[in-house]
Amino acid sequence: MPFSFPFSFLSSLLVLVSALVLYSLRPLLFLVVARFCSPLRLLPSPPSPSFFLGNLAQLADQENNDIFHTWTEQYGHTFTYRGFINGHRLFTTDPTALSYILGHAYDFPKPKFITDALAEMGAGHDGLLTAQGEVHRRQNQAFSPSHIKSILPIFREKAERLRDIFIQLVDAPSPRSASHPRSVPPCPNSLSTIHSSGDAVHGNSLSTHPTSNPLNTEPSVTTIDVLAWLGRATLDVIGEAGFGYALNSLPPPGADPHSTHKSENELAHAFAAIFSTQHQFRILTVLAVWFPFLRRFRPESRAIQEAQARMQRIGTQLINDRKATISQNLPESNVPISRDILSVLLRANAAISASQALTHSEILSQISTFLAAGHETTASALTWTLYALARASTAQTRLRAALRACDRSDFHAVLNLPLLEYTVREALRLHAPVSGTLRVYAGAASECFVPLQNPIRVRVPTWRRLFRWFRCSSRSLTGEAEEKGQWNLQSGIYLRHGDIINIPIQSVNRATDLWGADARVFRPERWAALPPAVCAVPGLYAHTLTFLNGNGGAAGNRSCIGYRFALAEIKVFLACLLRDLEFSIGDDVVIEKRVNIVTRPILVSAPEMGNQMPLGVRRVPLDEVIPAV
Repeated sequence: MPFSFPFSFLSSLLVLVSALVLYSLRPLLFLVVARFCSPLRLLPSPPSPSFFLGNLAQLADQENNDIFHTWTEQYGHTFTYRGFINGHRLFTTDPTALSYILGHAYDFPKPKFITDALAEMGAGHDGLLTAQGEVHRRQNQAFSPSHIKSILPIFREKAERLRDIFIQLVDAPSPRSASHPRSVPPCPNSLSTIHSSGDAVHGNSLSTHPTSNPLNTEPSVTTIDVLAWLGRATLDVIGEAGFGYALNSLPPPGADPHSTHKSENELAHAFAAIFSTQHQFRILTVLAVWFPFLRRFRPESRAIQEAQARMQRIGTQLINDRKATISQNLPESNVPISRDILSVLLRANAAISASQALTHSEILSQISTFLAAGHETTASALTWTLYALARASTAQTRLRAALRACDRSDFHAVLNLPLLEYTVREALRLHAPVSGTLRVYAGAASECFVPLQNPIRVRVPTWRRLFRWFRCSSRSLTGEAEEKGQWNLQSGIYLRHGDIINIPIQSVNRATDLWGADARVFRPERWAALPPAVCAVPGLYAHTLTFLNGNGGAAGNRSCIGYRFALAEIKVFLACLLRDLEFSIGDDVVIEKRVNIVTRPILVSAPEMGNQMPLGVRRVPLDEVIPAV
């Protein structure tokens, strides 16, 4: 037998294996090639400390190291930083550029690795968090803000229940509340009590870490982790107002709030199981972004799949129950009309043509979307608002006086109270629940031009500089001429397919050139006379990007569809809590922010306890004289 056969076989095998390896590495190869072809490579950029992770490690602590502010001071409003495999990502606070990108939302969707991560949380690819194009348009048309007024009683009921729980904790504090920052045992479906490592903090573990009271508060003040309790309350709100489902996260009236109350609700536990895995950062998580097949090897994959199946089963049952209820809501019947969002969506869906109606999959995706978008973000917003007011006692006292001057039963007057509106605006500006988001260019054209309000210097490509050098080689060039030859002044940015854009929500909300020198100071009265520069910000709400874009049109709009729901809920909770309670925090207590989709607080002196916001809480009697401020 000739010896060429094994050689030919091995050669063929080597070619086959090489082809399979190249095929598996195609996302990585595409990324490397795109890096050298992207026009973004010509923009100013900070140095990259790592080839594989670029500047991503620096961004992990962006809310505390103020890295974007530092780069903006050095490189201007528009520059690039490096992502995975040193890929260029655009960062801009330029109002004109942001208005263009956010106003053409269907040309600039979320990157696939983000939509996949959100879909994995249970939202599916048809939820409002992940849907693109025509699917999102149909969902936008189906949701209407007109039902907000009818569900205000749900907001009020849960807010008053939380207020009563706080009063119980203040009047009869737990023995451990004086020795530990938490006076509330977390429950498994309170997602705010999950460690960044993904491990839940159990109630019986709290007594094993005795420390002195970190707030140095007076005896009449009880330290309460408001983040954990607000997480429970907002979860109950979104369950009932979102789809008429009692999650029972808060303990019922009459129950001891010190007891380890655990909701036995199956849907709440399923969502908590999915969400807790999003807090676990491993190198496998990063690699799975570009190599999706690696996701099946994650240790929590089976738990995620089981939880997703549970959510789909319960969601289908909820939809069928709501459809049956709607069919009974005939004019001649005495059955009350359900006002939850799911019922409103189903009624609107039944009233339009089949071609425009949402599919079962799209409707099913909304249930987990309500939980993901309507629970964590609102709990975060309320937590940071109370924190800001605890730091600014004068502003809190002034707001309490204004609330007490209003009729407690007239919620229309409360929701339209100017000082409450100013406080909410300022808190959401300074402490946006989501600090930023990503977009990717995916328009019909292979390249697009994004206009800028502030022109930038763009580096001239090497081949063009060489061409100029050959043309000018006969005469000597001064250093100034060389500098001018290396940079061009450009009134816009060129983007190619696949280029990623960072929408820096928090950076725009705190920009000193827009909001003034005190942009990082909590000052609600600023809203009585805003600087003219902020009018250029294309925000949906109060010239901020907290709820994203307000300049929608035919090109698409991906603003927060539930922002009216969130604002009403935040105002109702603040009105109920601040009217009767005072929140405080010691000057020596250091709270930092941790960003993992939603911005959560952490106590620097007790990072092992995970996300928490320990505030001093005191009852303010109705006959207590509120000092004039």
